[in-house]
Amino acid sequence: MLNRLIIITGLLLLLIGRVTAKDIRLSVLQLNIWQEGTMVPGGYEAIAEQISALSPDFVTLSEVRNYRNTRFCDRLTATLREKGKTYYSFYSQGAGLLSRYPIIDSAVIFTEGGSICKLTAKVGDREVAVYSAHLDYLNYAVYLPRGYDGVTWKKLQAPCTNLDTIMASNVASKRDEGIAAFLQATTHDLAQQRLVFLGGDFNEASHLDWTVATKDLFDHHGMIVPWTCSRMLYDGGFRDSYRTIYPHPEKNPGFTFPADNTAVEVKKLAWAPDADERERIDFIYFYPDKELSLQQSTVVGPSGSIVRNRREADKSNDRFLLPVGTWPTDHQGVLSVFNLRNTR
Repeated sequence: MLNRLIIITGLLLLLIGRVTAKDIRLSVLQLNIWQEGTMVPGGYEAIAEQISALSPDFVTLSEVRNYRNTRFCDRLTATLREKGKTYYSFYSQGAGLLSRYPIIDSAVIFTEGGSICKLTAKVGDREVAVYSAHLDYLNYAVYLPRGYDGVTWKKLQAPCTNLDTIMASNVASKRDEGIAAFLQATTHDLAQQRLVFLGGDFNEASHLDWTVATKDLFDHHGMIVPWTCSRMLYDGGFRDSYRTIYPHPEKNPGFTFPADNTAVEVKKLAWAPDADERERIDFIYFYPDKELSLQQSTVVGPSGSIVRNRREADKSNDRFLLPVGTWPTDHQGVLSVFNLRNTR
């Protein structure tokens, strides 16, 4: 009888422990740092300040250059340490990663026209694979319907509204090859039951944004476009965190480029000066998991954009985490927050 009581008591304690186990808040920040902050006065310091203020668990960086043979991510982690924030990283080029959790492993996944790197860390009782992507900027096909060439950036005689032409230009980039490499790499992660996240500047729009509801907005010129990379990711089971929270692109466009950085002249921010070139090209994707729930996703940075070569205040339903000081880039960032059920 006593042995049975001990066993029952032990089972009850185990169940109580599972119910009351503290869940883990898990946050991911995507940030294009515009040539390591060199394009904005005080830009590098501002990058560190924004990360320190937000304290995300993982940071996916775009435009890591390692200028003058420096190791940018090492430099950044040292600066953050001076601010009392401990982050881990490793050497990479193009795309970069920071982690508040010790890194178990790291790898470079793709380098042929754009870049993708990866880290693995342990969060609670789960391994987490975080990928950072900065995809090919050429054949920027979102400019074709807006009347600009996506390679030369020159104005066209008229907007291109031929879907076959737009899609052919899009797949002429190396972006789809990068996403194919990512999807191949994640087969091992998912087989190991890891949580998987992907953050990056894709230099490509989402099929969730160029819809019937937006075909006559934002200089889409009537186009409904099944953009390649987002379609590949959705077909592979991944989900766009921002569009999961805000499923209506006409109400919450979530633009991340070009940001109205008041420290920079407008002419350095606009690439298609006679068009509404606002686009959501920075993303945080995740693979759904029964222990993971998405809580929120927010645009980070100035609320304004550049429209037809002019600064314009935001008029959408989007909410913004405004800069704590100087904004270091011509992109807005994205911060997505998840809840991880800790079963330990």
